[in-house]
Amino acid sequence: MANAGLQLLGFILASLGWIGSIVSTALPQWKIYSYAGDNIVTAQAIYEGLWMSCVSQSTGQIQCKVFDSLLNLNSTLQATRALMVIGILLGLIAICVATVGMKCMKCMEDDEVQKMRMAVIGGVIFLISGLALLIATAWYGHRIVQEFYDPMTPVNARYEFGQALFTGWAAASLCLLGGALLCCSCPRKTTSYPTPRPYPKPAPSSGKDYV
Repeated sequence: MANAGLQLLGFILASLGWIGSIVSTALPQWKIYSYAGDNIVTAQAIYEGLWMSCVSQSTGQIQCKVFDSLLNLNSTLQATRALMVIGILLGLIAICVATVGMKCMKCMEDDEVQKMRMAVIGGVIFLISGLALLIATAWYGHRIVQEFYDPMTPVNARYEFGQALFTGWAAASLCLLGGALLCCSCPRKTTSYPTPRPYPKPAPSSGKDYV
């Protein structure tokens, strides 16, 4: 029963991480304009995401511009896009596979070992998905730090971490944690012993004694 509860907890955490990865990919606040140094805080906020750049006015008006050319984007942004999409697709596959292996589901009830293996396979796919999300967000964040401390970068062109980046880190952590808990439901190996062979029964005595 405890194993079933651990399995359910892992599935819920990993599913929340998958939802968080979708939210993080869609949000445009991956990096926000930094007002460090001598920059004067203006009445507008500038931020960029994986798909667009936006400007938010103090009046509440938001103007966004979608990145038109794919080939014109830098390699970091292209790789981050690809890894996030791969992580989302892997998470969807992991949900479908792990659902079949959940003990609370009626699927494959006749084969308990195979059912538990499906849950473990789903957990492994969740781990791979979480790694893809973690690499994407860490790579993007490292690029922001590099550009921020680069002396060749103008002061008015420096950015800091945005909310979507923190959401991506949290989503990756949930996918990794949930996948690890699902892998804990791996079926234990049972030791099989050979069946004992019956000993031959002695022949009944005929009652005759030979000298």
